[in-house]
Amino acid sequence: MTMPWLGVGGALVIGLALGLLGSGGSIVTVPVLVYLFGQPEKQAIAGSLIVVALVAAFGAVLNARAGTVSPRAFVSLGPTGMAGAWAGATLSQYVSGSIQLLTFAAAMLTAAIMMLRPARITIAPAVDAHAPSAPGTLTLAGIGFAVGVLTGFVGVGGGFLILPALVLAARVPMHTAVGTSLMLISLNALAGFAKYLLLLGKLCTGSHG
Repeated sequence: MTMPWLGVGGALVIGLALGLLGSGGSIVTVPVLVYLFGQPEKQAIAGSLIVVALVAAFGAVLNARAGTVSPRAFVSLGPTGMAGAWAGATLSQYVSGSIQLLTFAAAMLTAAIMMLRPARITIAPAVDAHAPSAPGTLTLAGIGFAVGVLTGFVGVGGGFLILPALVLAARVPMHTAVGTSLMLISLNALAGFAKYLLLLGKLCTGSHG
């Protein structure tokens, strides 16, 4: 049984979580599409990506205009994140929707555990964007790719991983990390959604071939 009227409330939660925290909203999107709108798993994951991309992009533009986006962190995480999202979406064609939802559930549990752990974050001063030996660049690139794979595979933005990486590895202040996270989430989700569109086009062509 679908409950689209409850889905509207879910959409508001998605927007509020992404706008305020720079993460969290995408984790709500897949359950909203599957359980409130009654969409099949793979369709819901692809739909989640475009919903999250648009909502995060809106918040990212506002933050970019306010100057709360870190160019260095964006360059470190952005390209590898998009590549990972493309790879994750490609991998999704080899597994069932049920496996994707199980992976999604595991990601949600991981996020919940991370949020329940006592905070031990000491925010260090921001790293000079022009420093050649700025710490965390390679680590950020690897995290970006891993988060991107998760994004493309299960339709979550991965902000719960991006934010700690920005604050701890890139030494980005929290208010800047939120804006940077939104921009990264938007690009990763767009890359994953683009791959899903290509896969859908191949399926349609194959069915008529």
